[in-house]
Amino acid sequence: MNQVTVASLAFTEYECIIKLVSTAVMLSDKTVISEGECREMSMSFNQYMRDSIQPMRDDLTSIGFQELMTPEEVEATLPTAKGTALVVVNSVCGCAAGQCRPGVAQALQNEIAPDHLFTVFAGQEKEATAKAREYFAPYPPSSPSIALMKDGELVHFIERHSVENRSAAEISAELKEVFDRFCK
Repeated sequence: MNQVTVASLAFTEYECIIKLVSTAVMLSDKTVISEGECREMSMSFNQYMRDSIQPMRDDLTSIGFQELMTPEEVEATLPTAKGTALVVVNSVCGCAAGQCRPGVAQALQNEIAPDHLFTVFAGQEKEATAKAREYFAPYPPSSPSIALMKDGELVHFIERHSVENRSAAEISAELKEVFDRFCK
């Protein structure tokens, strides 16, 4: 049986260990497992990231957001959406988790809300995110960020620096005011 010392394995950037192997054997202070067991432990970096960020996606899709996964979807949706559209540029960062997504969810409890809810995920669907950001000019790329569009035109934008230093309640309050002004 071929043995591979885990500590000396050179995993590529596309692989990572995702579970402990209970069959590991201690041999002269080194954990040793078979080559086959090592392969079972590793998975592609892309799959790991998909699994890791799914709850972050779910925070928005579970409250009605539609994910735009390709530049073509963005191009077919944002400029042609009739009425108002809230677009969240989602992110893995702490301010997205602690302030942005909860603030957006709270704001959507408002009596008046946008007609459409869309999201792109920065760092994941890079091309779709880049295409969406074209509609947010003159603002530079920022994630997380929140855009309100009306009939395909940007009417309000909250950049990352306005997310990271505020509470979810403060973001929600700003969005509710914006909804009341533009979403009637």
